Amino acid sequence: MKPDVLVLAASPSADVMAQLEQHFHCHHLWQQPREQQAEWLAGVAPQVRGVLTTGAIGIKADLLAQLPKIEIVAVNGIGTDAVDLAATRVRGVAVTNTPGVLTDDVADLALTLLLAAARRLPALDTFVRDGSWEAGKPIKPTRALRGKVCGIYGFGRIGQAIGDRAQAFGMELQYFQPRAIEGTPVPRADSLLALAEASDYLVVAAPGSAATHHTVNAAALAALGPQGTLVNIARGSLVDEDALIAALGDGKLGMAALDVFADEPNVPAALRELDNVVLTPHIGSLTVETRHAMGELVVDNLRAHFDGRPLLTPVK
Repeated sequence: MKPDVLVLAASPSADVMAQLEQHFHCHHLWQQPREQQAEWLAGVAPQVRGVLTTGAIGIKADLLAQLPKIEIVAVNGIGTDAVDLAATRVRGVAVTNTPGVLTDDVADLALTLLLAAARRLPALDTFVRDGSWEAGKPIKPTRALRGKVCGIYGFGRIGQAIGDRAQAFGMELQYFQPRAIEGTPVPRADSLLALAEASDYLVVAAPGSAATHHTVNAAALAALGPQGTLVNIARGSLVDEDALIAALGDGKLGMAALDVFADEPNVPAALRELDNVVLTPHIGSLTVETRHAMGELVVDNLRAHFDGRPLLTPVK
């Protein structure tokens, strides 16, 4: 008999969805109208042994409490900050995620955002579309990347991949995270504040957690300065969004380029109205190839668990 799996969100890969149906008895919460989800869930919850979720959705203790037979939570994403890990550990529920397979695409987006901010691409696109170029209006020069310092907050797989790309553009690197990385020639700043002070571009690539909540605060933004640019492809929770809006609005910070926000998909109107910020809708891993690879890793972890084999990418 196929194990019962509660699916909280669909994969964009049709092949992955077919694999799920092939190997598991799937209950798709995302297909149910919101007003009917609670009643529907009560009917399927007693049979559910696995949950497929995303990094953004996660799973909370109240949902776990409704699943008496839950054995595994498979996260389609890297981040587990939305997963109540304390609750899963108390219940002995395994948790997996999908590291590695999305590193390159997220790093690519980080450099895309950095370039878009440095060269003011959204504003220049508008400049052409609204007829300003044709009308002969002056164009302000932008800034080159060569010789600038790219500070990377969080120097794991993704942070290091961002560094490789930044170096290819002639940028100098520094990083900060509490634990020093052995074997890297990239210098480590003494603190996040020191990294911001040294950086022309500060790229946030650290994990979201209680320890990193609002660590990019008003002081860090002021240290980055009126010529500085903040790029965030990690989690919106790392940045004090109110402080960011204030710094961008009063010129204490030059630019920001953001793929993540504090309360997605709700982006503050004050942030959307600023012309010195580039905004994308949390799409760092949203390529056909990477979303397929992520989905396959989720399926492989679920199959390994129910077959009694070691998990491929367990969350410790």
